Amino acid sequence: MSLILFVYVLTIGHLIYGFDKIPLYKNTDSNPKTFFAIVVPFRNESTNLPKLLESFKNLKYPKTLFEIIFIDDFSEDDSVKQIYNWRMENGVFHTTLLENLRISNSPKKDAITRAIPIIKNEWIVTTDADCVVPVNWLLILDNYIQNHDVEMIVGSVVYECKKTFLHHFQYLDLMSLQGTTIGSFGLGLGFMCNGANFCYTKSLFKELNGFIGNNTISSGDDVFLVQKAMGENPEKVHYLKSKLNIVSTKPMNDWKSLFHQRVRWASKTGLYQSVFGKDLAAIVLVSNLSLVIGYLFCAFGLSSWQYCAVLFVIKFAFDFILLKKANSFFTKKRMRYLILSSLLYPFFCVGVALFSLLGKYEWKGRRAKY
Repeated sequence: MSLILFVYVLTIGHLIYGFDKIPLYKNTDSNPKTFFAIVVPFRNESTNLPKLLESFKNLKYPKTLFEIIFIDDFSEDDSVKQIYNWRMENGVFHTTLLENLRISNSPKKDAITRAIPIIKNEWIVTTDADCVVPVNWLLILDNYIQNHDVEMIVGSVVYECKKTFLHHFQYLDLMSLQGTTIGSFGLGLGFMCNGANFCYTKSLFKELNGFIGNNTISSGDDVFLVQKAMGENPEKVHYLKSKLNIVSTKPMNDWKSLFHQRVRWASKTGLYQSVFGKDLAAIVLVSNLSLVIGYLFCAFGLSSWQYCAVLFVIKFAFDFILLKKANSFFTKKRMRYLILSSLLYPFFCVGVALFSLLGKYEWKGRRAKY
């Protein structure tokens, strides 16, 4: 266990170092030039769409320099009706609504692929229907593009949380993922991103052959594409660390939905193109598994509580540093339930990993396989 912990601490220490290597982006004064196609796949999002649509209305960016493309993945609620009504009431926005064409095992990849042919300009930016985008979202992207030689931009995502343990457990988990994402890009080994705030050129998408090679996997429209790009031309893939570009999304409202979401995320890890990503996932899993085994050994009197406590404290200290750095960048909120979440997380992590081996999960009212 000590050796496993040593490897884990060394790895997290490198990510902490990488996190600080990505500087906060300071935008410059420049006139907007970039035309964006905002692509939003959705399914049964009638409760979430009003907030997203309102945030689009509030964007501080010339309406002539962006279009919005919605792709409906066979919704069974009134999501489509809401978009039709919004489009009629907001004719100043160039809005397109498409129906998804299922050609693979991944509805979201199919939806994005469906939108690509009708996009006439270069830059594509994706988000999700349960998100809210900040008013300067496109403005910062445009500014960054004008000042950097870049073809893919990974952005930040944060949860809007209520004061419940479930929500704050997810918030801390997302902070660890976001901290890892930023840290890995700082080390030049970026392998993760979030499709809720993801930007790339149409020409790069075509150059990478889109999702060909992983479209049999039901999820991963974001991470597989970024890993392809990092494998081909990492200098053109950047992380945009800006407080003005953070997209907010909603956490799950029950443990079952959270569990299935994390299983969906974990399901693609073994198929990563990134060696660093695979190694990191294995290190995190083994370290959490060792803690679970340590707890069980202590419970049956096979190991001392003092030994397990020392290992937990050391791991917690390094996790805390990365979490605090991520939290300071994103929201500077009080990190509630931190110790309780840290005690529970090893069991949650191991459970998700074991369940992902079964190859099935539920999402958006569907049973999926990968």
